[in-house]
Amino acid sequence: MGFKLSTGSIEKLTGVKSKMVLIVGRAITKTKIDFGVTQGLRTIEEQKEYVASGASQTMKSKHLTGDAVDLVAYMGSRISWEITLYDDIADAMVEAAKEIGVGLRWGAAWHIPDITKYNGTMQEATDEYIDLRRSQGKRPFIDAPHFELA
Repeated sequence: MGFKLSTGSIEKLTGVKSKMVLIVGRAITKTKIDFGVTQGLRTIEEQKEYVASGASQTMKSKHLTGDAVDLVAYMGSRISWEITLYDDIADAMVEAAKEIGVGLRWGAAWHIPDITKYNGTMQEATDEYIDLRRSQGKRPFIDAPHFELA
């Protein structure tokens, strides 16, 4: 596909665990959808702000330890939040994680501890998560840009 990480994305990987950096670096070369890194390592203060705003639900975020990244999809030069684009990015992240031999968890399929072991598409994984949460009488928390080491 010919995509590569921008200088800004590479800088946002500072402090992120090397295995996650490798996954992101390989995934950008495999993806059908261009993406960038919006966040890697967070401070406790930043995490408190995310929880207060509802953007995160925990103070035990893997961003605090460098085990997580948030990615953003691009359609040309425009940012897109269309979920199907993130399914495609997740597919590339899974392929890269499998090559490296590392487990991966995705914020659009929280019920799966390691999406590299999931037998199905990432769209199916998201649909399963939504159905599960609804069957429990709970609202799904879809965080499709979020990936963390399992």
